[in-house]
Amino acid sequence: MKKLFLLIVFSLFFKTSKAQVVYLADYKSDADKIIYVTKYKSDADMIVYETKYKSDAKPYSGIWYWTKYKSNADWKVYFTKYKSNADLIVYFTKYKSDAGMH
Repeated sequence: MKKLFLLIVFSLFFKTSKAQVVYLADYKSDADKIIYVTKYKSDADMIVYETKYKSDAKPYSGIWYWTKYKSNADWKVYFTKYKSNADLIVYFTKYKSDAGMH
């Protein structure tokens, strides 16, 4: 029973933390992650590159693919104006090679 519980906890953790296929939520209450976008790369928890191809989006890569459908998303995100409200601080880059956890 204990092993089953641990398996469920770990699978839920990895499901919510690996996300790179992202859906933009209309409401904060619908989001899995509240995101603040910083102007400075050094302030970011994650450097994000936006790709046009879903196959480029890999776990922990910082390469995000935006989906139109909530059901296809690993993460549902909402952007906030305030850094103090954020779960994750990101910086968007033009270069795929810069993407990743910071």
